[in-house]
Amino acid sequence: MPAAKLDLRNMAPPERHPTIHSAFDELEPGETLRIVNDHEPKPLFYELQAEVDAFDAERYDCRKEEEGKYVADLPKKA
Repeated sequence: MPAAKLDLRNMAPPERHPTIHSAFDELEPGETLRIVNDHEPKPLFYELQAEVDAFDAERYDCRKEEEGKYVADLPKKA
């Protein structure tokens, strides 16, 4: 169960990554941030993997639930 959830589909694109980073920073170790997006967040995955030591890339998960709805879990290392 994710500790926090963000639906980004109605958020302006320039606001998305800063909002995600802020929410991720607030997580406790071992918790997960779930985001809902209108596209697969591969650039975000690579950004977190390269820049955020606490991001647990091995436990990252993303799935397309329907057209225009991708759900990604961004876990923080324990």
